[in-house]
Amino acid sequence: MWGRQREASMMYKRTSSRDRSSTFDVEETTALVQNGTEVENTNPSWKLSFPHVLVATLSSFLFGYHLGVVNEPLESISLDLGFNGNTLAEGLVVSMCLGGAFIGSTLSGWIADGVGRRRAFQLCALPMIIGASISATTRNLIGMLLGRFVVGTGMGLGPTVAALYVTEVSPPFVRGTYGAFIQIATCLGLMGSLLIGIPVKEIAGWWRICFWVSIVPAAILCLAMVFCAESPHWLYKKGRTAEAEAEFEKLLGGSHVKSSLAELSKLDRGDDGDIVKFEELLYGRHFRVVFIGSTLFALQQLSGINAIFYFSSSVFKSAGLSSGLANVFVGIANLLGSVVAMVLMDKLGRKALLQWSFFSMVICSSISLILEAFLVLVA
Repeated sequence: MWGRQREASMMYKRTSSRDRSSTFDVEETTALVQNGTEVENTNPSWKLSFPHVLVATLSSFLFGYHLGVVNEPLESISLDLGFNGNTLAEGLVVSMCLGGAFIGSTLSGWIADGVGRRRAFQLCALPMIIGASISATTRNLIGMLLGRFVVGTGMGLGPTVAALYVTEVSPPFVRGTYGAFIQIATCLGLMGSLLIGIPVKEIAGWWRICFWVSIVPAAILCLAMVFCAESPHWLYKKGRTAEAEAEFEKLLGGSHVKSSLAELSKLDRGDDGDIVKFEELLYGRHFRVVFIGSTLFALQQLSGINAIFYFSSSVFKSAGLSSGLANVFVGIANLLGSVVAMVLMDKLGRKALLQWSFFSMVICSSISLILEAFLVLVA
């Protein structure tokens, strides 16, 4: 179970051997027994950690919302701000947030390790509030681009910290399911932005409301994090063991505190081995894992799904379809896939889901290509 936690937190350390891990297990169990503490073998209640996970996934909801917030209103935005027909400007309005997201994601690891997970979430919400306010009040293209860029920095920071936080506060037996909440929240955010953009043709200036609405969940995230647990893993790494113990009790229940701390201690001692240099991720035994993981994500992006999220309204309109209704079906299809993944994640494992999902993508893309070729020939 700790292998997944180590992967999510991007701690590039060599793990101990199986024999050494077994020795640690015996040592920790013996120590607990000698101290009169019974080792808890049952799973902790998922209900304790669930509210904390739910608040954390607000960052992913905001990520999805800002991905699609300009989809339906793009034409209205271009008319009001004076760049209608300028495809370059329209493309910049859509993609400028990704430039900010690149910066935010690059800094996310240092921020999360430096100030803690809770404050990282609050720092993620702040640019989303500021950037959305700039976009909602701007009167020109420059202001819109600036607002989108500022929002993007929060978009890059939030989901990265969310994946780390959810892994560290979740009980092992539901860690995969809770991890799927991140994708589901992204889908819900995307659907929300598409739905709220539907009245944009009937109500003048409605696109400004679309940006103002996003401030509400961002503010909730910022305030609710005050009451959420800090990551016990981060606290333990900072030497704040007593606080880590208190957070474990809040997340897992009192009967699981000692065993969880024992596992953290074991992990910490296992981390005393040689540190893996960043360069080693690009060659040797680490290269294969990095290459496969990076390629999978690249292929997912190259499938064109992001273009659908950004420009589906324009595509459906050019095909003579109702963009509002068609966008809803796009969001529903995306959400259903995430729900299926959540249900099967801890039953089938990650590898099987990846294989079947990419195989399905190949089949669907092939069908689309064949139908498109057929329509061209008929025409």
